[in-house]
Order: sequence, then structure tokens, then C-alpha cells
Amino acid sequence: MTADVWLPIPPDEIDGLPEGLNYLFWDGGDDGGQEFPADPADCVFYVVPYMKPAALGTRPMPRMRAVRVVQTLSAGTDHVEAGLKDLPAGVRLCNARGVHEASTAELTLTLVLASLRGIPDFVRAQDRGEWQGGFRPALADKTVLIVGYGSIGAAIEDRLAPFELARVARVARSGRTTARGPVHPLTDLPSLLPEADVVVLSTPLTEATRGLVNADFLARMKDGALLVNVARGAVVDTKALLAEVESGRLTAALDVTDPEPLPPGHPLWHAPGVLISPHVGGPTSAFLPRAKRLLTGQLHRFVNQEPLANVVLTTGASGV
Repeated sequence: MTADVWLPIPPDEIDGLPEGLNYLFWDGGDDGGQEFPADPADCVFYVVPYMKPAALGTRPMPRMRAVRVVQTLSAGTDHVEAGLKDLPAGVRLCNARGVHEASTAELTLTLVLASLRGIPDFVRAQDRGEWQGGFRPALADKTVLIVGYGSIGAAIEDRLAPFELARVARVARSGRTTARGPVHPLTDLPSLLPEADVVVLSTPLTEATRGLVNADFLARMKDGALLVNVARGAVVDTKALLAEVESGRLTAALDVTDPEPLPPGHPLWHAPGVLISPHVGGPTSAFLPRAKRLLTGQLHRFVNQEPLANVVLTTGASGV
């Protein structure tokens, strides 16, 4: 059997790939209809196409009977988890921890500052040739709550550090202590939300976080607070968020939405106090070199039978 590796980056553009494997390029094509580069049954290491529809990434998985590793180039893995049931037991699913932290944290700060300082209003005024001054909120002296304190959440706090905040509060699935301070469990959210001027969502999409930001969550946020979502659109109940922003009580900056892509005419496009970026937290100039380093390292570990980095789960374990 051929030991094939499917890569969404042309193999000749990645330096340092280990020998002994047959590297094939497959990114699904622009329309998602590109033929497979070889028989999926011969693939042992599958790197899922990046920023493509979930159905495309999972399309070859039912035929991958020899696959041992499924590697995403995204921080989240929710878009491929539907295909795991078709894989043999013992397949390791790995995410792209280390690839997107810097870019996503940069965008988070951009969204926070742009929203607070009213940059969208300035751009619209410039288009009209109007000079509009006035006072705007500063990030200084604010309390920021980070919901989802993994590597991206920590990178966001790194970039918040110089901004003279009153406080940063951190929330993750379970509580722990870090060098920067305590990380609260999700159960502490009700008491933390009323104190936050800015709430940043950087949590993965799981059954526990789907719809986490519902009407009750939003009602606990203080008047005038800003919600920033760089996680997944389905973490937020869109209908509940629309009710709050349309009333003018809250504002929002969203890199992800539910539905996504946001269709023309959707009320979020024109809701007051809402800034939308089209899921661009990860795809920057920093992505490709970091993705290549991740793949090279993972494949060397695979060939040398060393523990892989960023293993999220293994099929056949705990009911997966």
C-alpha cells in the first residue's frame, strides 16, 4: 500500500518534508469539485483544506480506511468532526495550535479599538467629506473578559497588556491558575459578565459552547458593553444579539457570524453598533510560514513514531 500524505499546500513549496512518504496536493479546488489526487484508501496523513466548506473537507473521509492522522490548519476542528464517525479507530485529530494566535489576537485588538473609537463612523464620514469630532470610549481603564482562555485567549491578553486596563478576567472550561492570574470556570460567568466593559469570545465550538451567548448571557452584560466574537458564529444566538444591539444597549464586533457567510440583506449587516469582518482572523501573511512549520514538524514526528503535537482527540476513545 502507498503511504500517501494529502496536503492543501503544494509539497514542493514546503521545505524539510521527511522522506519516505508520497506527498500529494489537494485543496478541493475553488468550487469544491476537484477530483481526488489518488485513492483516499491509500492516505495515511490527511491535512484538511483550509478555509473551505465543511462538506468538502469531510468528503474523502469515508474512504480513508488507512488514515492515521487528520490535521486541520485551523484552531477549531468542529468543521471536520462530522466525518470522524467514518474513520477507523485510533485516528488522531490534530488542530493548528501555534499557527493562528498572533493573527487572531491582532484582529481582536483591531475590532476592539475600532469599535470603541468609532472608526467605522469616521470612514463613513470621510466618504461623505464630513469632519466629525467628539468624545469616544477608550480602552484604557476598561475591564475585559476573555471567554475561552486557550492559546488564542492568552495571545489576546498579551496584546492587551500595554493598554492600561483596569482588569482582565479569564474564563475557560475549567478553572486554573496562570502566571497572569486566575482562570475562572464557565460556571463563574454569571458573576463576571456584569463587570465587563468588553467581552471577547475565543472559545472553541463544542456542545457546551454552542449558543452559550444567549439572551440570559447578554442580559447580564452591562449597558454599553461591547461583545467581540473571534470564536465561531454558533457560539452566539444571533436573534438574541440582534435584540440587544437594535435596542442600542450593547454593541458588537463580529469576525464570525451565524449564519456564515452572512447573506445579503441579513439584519446584522445594518444593525446599529455592529462591526463585521468576514472571518479573517487567521488568513494573513503570518499563516503560510507557520502552517508549513507545523506540517513539517508533525510529519517528522509521524515518520519517527514520536508523539504528535496538538492532538484534540483519538477516534474510538470515549465514544468518539
